[in-house]
Amino acid sequence: MDDADVPAFWRRLGLPGLIDIHVHFMPKPVLDAVWRYFDAAQEHYGVAWPVQYRASDEKRLATLAELGVRAFPALLYPHRPDMAGSLNAWAREFAARTPGCVPTGTFYPEPGAPDYVRAALDAGTRVFKVHVQVGAFDPREDVLDPVWGMLAEAAVPVVVHCGSGPLPGEHTGPGPFGEVLARHPRLTAVIAHCGAPEYAEHLAFARRYPNVHLDTTMVGTRFMEALAPVPPEIVAELGDLGERVVLGSDFPNIPYPYAEQLAALERFDLGERWLRAVCWDNGARLLRIPRG
Repeated sequence: MDDADVPAFWRRLGLPGLIDIHVHFMPKPVLDAVWRYFDAAQEHYGVAWPVQYRASDEKRLATLAELGVRAFPALLYPHRPDMAGSLNAWAREFAARTPGCVPTGTFYPEPGAPDYVRAALDAGTRVFKVHVQVGAFDPREDVLDPVWGMLAEAAVPVVVHCGSGPLPGEHTGPGPFGEVLARHPRLTAVIAHCGAPEYAEHLAFARRYPNVHLDTTMVGTRFMEALAPVPPEIVAELGDLGERVVLGSDFPNIPYPYAEQLAALERFDLGERWLRAVCWDNGARLLRIPRG
């Protein structure tokens, strides 16, 4: 499969397109810094990571339209204090002028976090992103407890990169975020990358807590299989948890064509019903995309 084949993929499943819960748009200086980091991936990860869709916002939006991605967030995240509030304002403005983009927010452990998260929720933000490894913070910090509580009460999903891949951090792995879930068991959390490489531990969260989901970002792709292969028993569990698995891609920051993510899901051989749920139904429910 290549990108030109993607529309035929979702049409064959009887879908109106794709809903991708793990798409990044950021202010240009922030995204440029992210791309510089990936340019040095050989140094960080020991493998090259050529960003496949390095282009302007307009070009990347056109690419998503050509692929048939009908709804997506503009995931973004801070790496220091006094950054999240302005990122949230940028993301709301971007969504307001971008068809298909769902209003997105983020936060950081700082005194103002409860206030700007409440303001974002009141302004219609429908999904948040937290990156524990990049932010280098403990998700259990006291200042974040009211934030997790607000998100749980609002039933607004938060995409959480808490797995230890591609590099572990001081607060990555299932332990720290597992304690957050124990305190806020109704939280609608979407575990990015299925929690790679700790797949089993993060899938256990979805069995234990009713609103925990997992996104497929990079999972099963040939690139990811070289770094964090998915054991057969984990593939079987993903099949059993079909209503809690949602399509994610990491567009545009992937080192291969978008179609490779869909081909990876097909290689799991979990059936068309599972693919329809992952590629549309579950994302529509999480992002509150109306029928039609």
